Amino acid sequence: MASAFVRAMSSLSASKSKVVHSAPSKHTATLFFLHGLGDSASGGWSEVVPLFQSRFPYLKVVLPNAPVAPVTLNGGFRMQSWHDIKSLDQIDREDFKGLDDSRAQIDGLIAEEVASGIPGKRIILGGFSQGGAVSLYTGLQSKVPLAGILALSSYLPHTKGNFGELVAEENKDTPILQCHGDADNVVRYSIGKRTFDELSKIRGGKNIELKTYRGMAHQSCEEEMRDVADFIGKVLEA
Repeated sequence: MASAFVRAMSSLSASKSKVVHSAPSKHTATLFFLHGLGDSASGGWSEVVPLFQSRFPYLKVVLPNAPVAPVTLNGGFRMQSWHDIKSLDQIDREDFKGLDDSRAQIDGLIAEEVASGIPGKRIILGGFSQGGAVSLYTGLQSKVPLAGILALSSYLPHTKGNFGELVAEENKDTPILQCHGDADNVVRYSIGKRTFDELSKIRGGKNIELKTYRGMAHQSCEEEMRDVADFIGKVLEA
């Protein structure tokens, strides 16, 4: 992890809608990273921000908060959720209530960043689990050409199963990194692999990669974080 010096250099601001980790040096690129179901912007993902900013001090990291809504899978209990989930068995093939509202929220944040002077090609959109799903869903449809899209332990939600309908011209070649543990008991590896296979087919196998972590459940690991950091460097410093 980053040193105390790097932690001190990164200023932090928070609001109900997001937590912002300002770039330690001159800000020239931004990473939006979306948390998973029931988590929050101030949860565990804040701990990996110094790791990225120590390597890329020009990087601002924005952690948006999902809205609070009832989740069918959890008996209608209200929690922070990017979209409703009815079943884990077909988590990428449901009627996703709230998904387009979340997409609009993230589109708005991207638009604000572009308006502030950071071009789309210096913006990465990513997330974990449900947050990664929204990142894929939003990023592929965005009219702003992005630097890259990250999806950790995740899936691309689409009820019709025709992923080609979701891909806008502006992001048809945007680099995508999927990361998934082969022991994931929440978003099964086979579901993540299905997303990868279908997107690979659309892209002719170009600009998309799936990293598999042996024995990893629905979580993260140091190797994955190194791979994510390498991806950030690849798309921002090419």
